Amino acid sequence: MLGRIRGWQRRHWRERSKAERVELQSLVSWYISIWAFTGTWMLLPLSGDLRHDTVSLVLGGLLGLVGVAQCLWGNLLTRPALDHYLGRRALPGRRLAGPAVLLALGVVLIGILRGTGSVPSFAGRLLLGAVLTAFGVVYALWVPPRTFLLHGAALGAVCLIASALTGGTGADILMDGCLVAFSLLFSLAACRCGAWTLSVLWEAERSRDIEARLAVAEERLRFGRDLHDVMGRNLAVIALKSELAVQLARRGRPEAVEQMIEVQRIAQESQREVREVVRGYREADLGVELAGAQGVLTAAGIACQVSGEVRGLPAGVQSALAWVVREATTNVLRHGDAARCSVAVEVAEGRVVLTVENDGAGAVRGGAGGSGLVGLRERLAQVDGTLAAGPAEECLFRVVAEVPLASAPPPRSSAPAPVEGGVA
Repeated sequence: MLGRIRGWQRRHWRERSKAERVELQSLVSWYISIWAFTGTWMLLPLSGDLRHDTVSLVLGGLLGLVGVAQCLWGNLLTRPALDHYLGRRALPGRRLAGPAVLLALGVVLIGILRGTGSVPSFAGRLLLGAVLTAFGVVYALWVPPRTFLLHGAALGAVCLIASALTGGTGADILMDGCLVAFSLLFSLAACRCGAWTLSVLWEAERSRDIEARLAVAEERLRFGRDLHDVMGRNLAVIALKSELAVQLARRGRPEAVEQMIEVQRIAQESQREVREVVRGYREADLGVELAGAQGVLTAAGIACQVSGEVRGLPAGVQSALAWVVREATTNVLRHGDAARCSVAVEVAEGRVVLTVENDGAGAVRGGAGGSGLVGLRERLAQVDGTLAAGPAEECLFRVVAEVPLASAPPPRSSAPAPVEGGVA
């Protein structure tokens, strides 16, 4: 059972994109940071340095409950605060009312504990840093840095005044100021820097998705232009000759038969030209696809290495393997999870072996039975080829297409239409 749970967790992790993984890691680190500061800077000093009398124990217990409540509330609001920063959905200010009340209550309790001498000065500083950090992690994501610093300075001034009123020396006030500044700046730097990195990653992922969509749209436009160029003139001629044949037939002229024969000839010619356009669209050139894949992946920030020789391969073999390269490249671009991709073409023992490998195993979402693999297998079957795809080593996904050279027929015009699903 434990092995199944771990296996599910690994698959769940691999299914996430790069930005999703970084976002999850950032959230977990923020969750842990809140509890770490509360545990080490609050709960430990309260358990070891608190004076053992009734009033001190009651106040210390209340402060401990406030700290735990801050952690729970902070964990609940960290995700909404991050969504607010990334512009996904707004975080209403009323949801921060509870954490703000807990912060004020914690500062008051710490002031009373320090004023009554229930905790040493150093322990009191740690307690203050804990309550400030627990609130600052969320607040830093909700307001701009300038607002955070202004509010933090005002709160720090209040804390320093309270320290002076409770009998703190000049050195105590200075140390309190340093700790308050550290807590606020840590919250700001840790959260805002991580959130900014996430925003950049999400923007890059959106750009790659748009790039893939534009590539598909451009290919559709090209096909539409080619089809229009072929059919536009012929259809116009067919319409004119058909109209002429109708007029001649109404007059009983024998030339109507000749015009209809001409219409039939043009229609057959148009049908042949359409087949040629579709065949040219489907018969991709392997060399062109390899060069295009390397250029597109490199432009997307993915290191791509291409090796092997494709000259001399039959046209049908090149067309089938070129579609494997195109679909694999499209999928790597769509998910944007790989940092490295290699494409190798080898000819050995009368077979051509194309291997596409990338280190973005998490980008595979459709599974081995997806429409992309089905379409590619249909194309390879026309040249007696085979396709194998799946995880190889850790974090690697490999696609291997093999085609025999001995009896590779040219591709038929009835080949299955290209599919939009891809393989990694």
